[in-house]
Amino acid sequence: MQDLNKIREEYNQLTEELMNPELISDWEKFQEVSKKRAAFEKIVKKAEELENIRARIEENKQILSSYEEPELSSLAEQELTSLKDAETKLEKELDVLLSGDSPASPSALIMEIRAGTGGDEAALFAAELLLMYRRFAEKNRWKLVLLSSHESELGGLKEAIFEVAGDGAFAKLRHEGGVHRVQRIPETEKQGRIHTSTVSVAVLPKPKKEEFHINPADIKIETTTSSGPGGQNVNKRQTAARLIHIPSGIMIVSDVERNLQGNKEHAMAILQARLLAQEQQKQQQEISGQRKAQIGTAERSEKIRTYNFPQDRITDHRVKESWHGIERIMKEGDLDEIAETLQEQL
Repeated sequence: MQDLNKIREEYNQLTEELMNPELISDWEKFQEVSKKRAAFEKIVKKAEELENIRARIEENKQILSSYEEPELSSLAEQELTSLKDAETKLEKELDVLLSGDSPASPSALIMEIRAGTGGDEAALFAAELLLMYRRFAEKNRWKLVLLSSHESELGGLKEAIFEVAGDGAFAKLRHEGGVHRVQRIPETEKQGRIHTSTVSVAVLPKPKKEEFHINPADIKIETTTSSGPGGQNVNKRQTAARLIHIPSGIMIVSDVERNLQGNKEHAMAILQARLLAQEQQKQQQEISGQRKAQIGTAERSEKIRTYNFPQDRITDHRVKESWHGIERIMKEGDLDEIAETLQEQL
């Protein structure tokens, strides 16, 4: 309740601020205030819905206690049950807004997918995970931009780094970080044996411009030619960007765009996200950092989720829940039920 009262106070202050004619002259400030107010408004409106439902529940209880006729009591009890179900649903929705999709949450995130144990099969599964997240983004009308990728010879992905931006993206994808394990019979398997492969996923909040500044003197920028599967050149021009952050030794390569400037911008976005994650690790004094904890060593035993194709089942080991319909979930990006379960339980 204290958090909600603070949010209501700030929401009212932002509403008053938007009514100030002088704010219109500062367009960037106006957009910032408008966006923040819109995020608070979701929470305030949801809290009002919950309060109205609770008021109706109390009224219904009072009416029920005064009924003497069995038929009327039965109807009142049915309505009370329906209202309590609505209350439970609204409580969960409000919890999600308060915990993950608040104005303090990042407006965008960067995800990294890397093939782990399993060779070509792991790379093929990495490509399928990227497709799953792309379809999920399309369903939610988020913007997904590929920042860097390295393909395998069979059309899989050794690595893919991409940015996702949109309303609720961070809240719904924040729990995807960790090792994803796949169990299935590869197309190249002649004896019908089930193989186990792994892919690591890291989820990094993308820092806002005002949150994180990198000294240009700390960055070394190099250019190179873009490469395709197996190392073959797909572009003889120097369009790929390699950024080296001298103090940390972090190196980023981006070659997904056909122009150098676009690849430089993509590489810088990745670098900022990784440096922000490192800074957060120091502040929290964690032994293992955010990216390291999520990626691990990509061994088969370090798993958060298993995709079992023979049994058509996806199991998330953190919440001990399973879902059927792998083809639908992965090819159509039907991740809503999984994401909602993780939001509620983690």
